[in-house]
Amino acid sequence: MDSRDNTAPPVLSIRQDLVWGFTLTTAVCLAAAWFWQLTPAAPAIAVGLFAFIGWGVVTHWPADQDFNPANRATLARSSLVVTLVASAPFIGHLTNGHLDAQLWCYAIVALTALLLDGVDGALARANRCESRFGARFDMELDAALILGLCIAVLTLDKAGAWVLCLGLMRYAFIAGSAIWHWLKHPLPDSFRRKTVCVWQLVTLMVALLPPVSPAFAGITLATALALLAWSFGLDIRWLHRRRFSHD
Repeated sequence: MDSRDNTAPPVLSIRQDLVWGFTLTTAVCLAAAWFWQLTPAAPAIAVGLFAFIGWGVVTHWPADQDFNPANRATLARSSLVVTLVASAPFIGHLTNGHLDAQLWCYAIVALTALLLDGVDGALARANRCESRFGARFDMELDAALILGLCIAVLTLDKAGAWVLCLGLMRYAFIAGSAIWHWLKHPLPDSFRRKTVCVWQLVTLMVALLPPVSPAFAGITLATALALLAWSFGLDIRWLHRRRFSHD
């Protein structure tokens, strides 16, 4: 006898996943706010960010499919990403004397979020549940993490406002696709694109560390920005050359 029900339970499962995801995110963010001595605004921002993630999941995940283990791993990682992004505007005070240890902790949490990035992909392959939604979910979470780290670096005065270009370029690309629809066409997998993304994250995390000077951070981040602009340029040229092939 098959006990599975392919009607209501998938929708209920998604909602249950979002409930435990919200609970985990709230717990992590409250712990971070206490440890890093953040204002109540940080947890409030975290709630808003997770609400946006929940809206995206409910809107784009097919209602007749189970929210698989890979997506659950991504959702769990989002608790760290949301906490980092929500805390980023308020961490400037962490460099005051003995509070350097808290800034090291912030960087370690960011490193943990980066290392967990491969877990969802491994689970998707192991359970044969790869999906375009899962890949997009993971990619957008990486983009949010990069933007959050850019804000943190700016808050710590390790770089000027130009560093936000590292985090905003992805969103500028999405905004451009609303005008030039050929930018929405799928891109092939690229080792170059993944390498540049990892380099962005690594340079941003290194820049956060207390011993790293603004001069060194500026050089490495400027290199990351140049590589990112080059990578986006190649992708845009590839899409432009094939803009009529999808019609």
